[in-house]
Amino acid sequence: MSVTEHTLEVPAQHEQNVFGQFDGHLKKLEQAFDVTMVERNGQLKIIGGQQGADCACRVMEELVKSSMRGNVINEQQVDYAITLAKEHSRGTLEEIDKDLICHTVQGKPVRPKTLGQKRYVDAIREKMIVFGIGPAGTGKTYLAMAMAIQAFKANQVSRIILTRPAIEAGEKLGFLPGDLQSKVDPYLRPLYDALYQIMGVDSFLKNMEKGLIEVAPLAYMRGRTLDNAFIILDEAQNTTPAQMKMFLTRIGFGSKVIVTGDASQKDLPADAVSGLDMAKRVLGRIEDIAFCELSSKDVVRHPLVQQIVQAYEKYEKRTMRETSRRSGERRRQN
Repeated sequence: MSVTEHTLEVPAQHEQNVFGQFDGHLKKLEQAFDVTMVERNGQLKIIGGQQGADCACRVMEELVKSSMRGNVINEQQVDYAITLAKEHSRGTLEEIDKDLICHTVQGKPVRPKTLGQKRYVDAIREKMIVFGIGPAGTGKTYLAMAMAIQAFKANQVSRIILTRPAIEAGEKLGFLPGDLQSKVDPYLRPLYDALYQIMGVDSFLKNMEKGLIEVAPLAYMRGRTLDNAFIILDEAQNTTPAQMKMFLTRIGFGSKVIVTGDASQKDLPADAVSGLDMAKRVLGRIEDIAFCELSSKDVVRHPLVQQIVQAYEKYEKRTMRETSRRSGERRRQN
């Protein structure tokens, strides 16, 4: 096998950020592409097989550019750059980095972190109704919330309405202690958390008192027409088909709707059909409705979360194949 060597200039002020603590990022690249990386006097040598060395060099160039744009390079960003290189994707970190949605109250930029997330954000900009479907940690709700707040601040909508079905782990609201607000708050807490982080507690409370931001269980949407609003339905996998139809028919003029859900985490009874699953089958061909499927590649939490999601995906596929095989054998025997 022929050996390829690349030499890359890494500015001294960016070395620690790009290389990682104790050269952790370099070690990841060496393992991923079977190369050796040696740094001397501001130059990084990448030695290995041609394909591996080329990919590792591309990733390092991406990371250096990202660092020079002022980003802190973390493990998730390195993992995703490696994935893009292995798939020979035309997408780059720079392309994703340019898409700034807004800033949090602490001044932290909110932007998509994967190509899947960028497609999701672009769909929200272009379509009236967008379904964001994917596993935990893919940013479905957080990015939708950021887009809602950005639209609200830009006066593109006059209010934000956030809702989710109050059905978790089989609990009934009537059996929970406290008044109505204290009963529904635990189910809506993830929505509050995102609002606090992006908008700030004071701004959120002021707008909520004015009725410009509403957070409510899905059942409260019945009988209403929602005009000029940015509406987010979270945890949509826990809706029934009737609830989903009820929700989607609330939409009025000047409104935008985001529906998020994870089809693998249903809390419905075992024999119940999910409104999210049915919506995919019924609405898939309507032009102004987009379905964005996010995957384990788009998980932006701790890298261990991505491994957990991938492990469950593999297990579920094996289980489905085994079930299908057994069903086929029973049919042949009969």
